[in-house]
Amino acid sequence: MKCNNIIVTGGMGFIGSNFIRFLEASEFSGNLLNVDALKMGSNTKNLEGLKLKGYSFLNRDLSEKKVDVENFDCIFNFASETHVDRSIADPELFLKNNIWLVFNILEAIRLSKSNIRLIHASTDEIYGDALSGSFDESSPVRPSNPYSATKVAQEALILSYVRTYGIDAVITRSSNNFGPYQFPEKFIPKTIIRTMLGLKVPLYGNGKQVRSWIFAEDNVRAMLLVSEKGVKGEIYNIPGVQEIMNKDLATKILKIMGKDESFLEFVEDRPGHDIRYSINGEKLKALGFTHKVSLEEGIKRTVNWYVSNRSWWEPLIKEKPSVLSKEPWKL
Repeated sequence: MKCNNIIVTGGMGFIGSNFIRFLEASEFSGNLLNVDALKMGSNTKNLEGLKLKGYSFLNRDLSEKKVDVENFDCIFNFASETHVDRSIADPELFLKNNIWLVFNILEAIRLSKSNIRLIHASTDEIYGDALSGSFDESSPVRPSNPYSATKVAQEALILSYVRTYGIDAVITRSSNNFGPYQFPEKFIPKTIIRTMLGLKVPLYGNGKQVRSWIFAEDNVRAMLLVSEKGVKGEIYNIPGVQEIMNKDLATKILKIMGKDESFLEFVEDRPGHDIRYSINGEKLKALGFTHKVSLEEGIKRTVNWYVSNRSWWEPLIKEKPSVLSKEPWKL
């Protein structure tokens, strides 16, 4: 189906704001309501200068209160607490926020008179370690931390509403996203910012954990494709364009920034740390998806953005220096 009038939840966050900016660049002409609680990870600066016609913003915590979904045909749900380390430090926050917000979205859809499609952003982390091969959508889920466990709970709720109430929903499980506007606590922006500040770049354990990375713009394109062509009640993996060890990725960033491996510092590994994530994207590929941004291009664009936008991230780390912590799961 074609999404003409859209609700974006978590639109002041990283992927949500990239999604809205992509729609602006694509000359989206419908109405778009951005619903965001403006909690940690959200930033009104992410959408500064936006000139999207039909855009409006609602400051609301969906974990506490529903939103009116009448007259909208699609909801893209990006609203979740997402940082694994913080979920280890404060799991209750993740349970209260992530599960209740999805419940309230589902209830708003169930009680509405509109024909609404929910496109829910989940994560490849729900599969747990991929010690060999790659997971497809039918693989068992084995979450390793409170964050990924709440993402499993979100999916279970959604699929139960599809089965019991007949709501129209599709789920995407993407690999690690990166790009402009990502909160400084995440691995890639933290690496860039700490390097700019002359600080060591922390790597958990031996730094050999493997991740598959996707530029946020490509993930947005994949989700829009799923919204149009995805089958009700189905799940679609969105794999990254390339797998790489954390140590090698950090070294790649340092090289772009004119630094060497002497900036790396190995720190105590976090509890339950998954060694490797890897997902199969054949189901999405069958819908017609191809990546447009390589890892090399995406990393260069991301480094250039953070270097050129100190005014975006400096206030964030001044307000909350802990986002650059070496071991945030201990905080």
